[in-house]
Amino acid sequence: MKYTVLTLFPELIRPWTQESILQKAIAKGLLEVEIRDIRDYAEDKHRTVDDTPYGGGAGMVMRVDVVVRALEAVGSADEVILLTPAGRPLTQPLVEELAQRSHLVLLCGRYEGIDARIEHFVTREISIGDYVLMGGELGALVILEATARLIPGVIKEAESHRQDSFSSGLLDYPHYTRPPIFRGLAVPEVLISGHHGKIADWRRKQALLRTKQRRPDLLEKAALTPQDLAWLEDLNLDGHM
Repeated sequence: MKYTVLTLFPELIRPWTQESILQKAIAKGLLEVEIRDIRDYAEDKHRTVDDTPYGGGAGMVMRVDVVVRALEAVGSADEVILLTPAGRPLTQPLVEELAQRSHLVLLCGRYEGIDARIEHFVTREISIGDYVLMGGELGALVILEATARLIPGVIKEAESHRQDSFSSGLLDYPHYTRPPIFRGLAVPEVLISGHHGKIADWRRKQALLRTKQRRPDLLEKAALTPQDLAWLEDLNLDGHM
């Protein structure tokens, strides 16, 4: 997988690629991360990338001509993604779809955003949440990390991401490790029983319970078995969440 990040602040992106799992995946050739400074595509000596908005108003707007030159210099890509609060919300199914691509361009706006005509030069607009940041760099890093971890070989335990929150349509079940008791808080006995069937059943029910308690909206779209539905109904009948 190749990622090209277009940004006014390359040094916000670079350190993220030089640590931990991403750095190891890049070293192995599983990922390629190219970082380009949009200012390099300005045509004046001051490397101007923004201007005042037509119609007036506060702030500055990034120029479409400069940004498009940057995009065209990249060449072909499977997706050109604009990070914007107005975009489609990023979800795990969308992450899994993007992880199937071979080259993603991640376009980071700043200031009041990019001239709206940029919409004609991108394939997607994506938001990482209903809030406003100073720029698109954090959104680009979120997409980079969320998709990269699904690339074969990036994560050693390939099965782990399939059990993560949202991958199954539910929140993940709780995890525990040593020590078995910490300040009076004990690991659930079933997890140290060695009974794999009971452990799997406990984990599924915990995932259902967590989702019902914290994100009940997810249950409407989750692929639930008849056993799941019966267990959830029993929870309602017992008056417990």
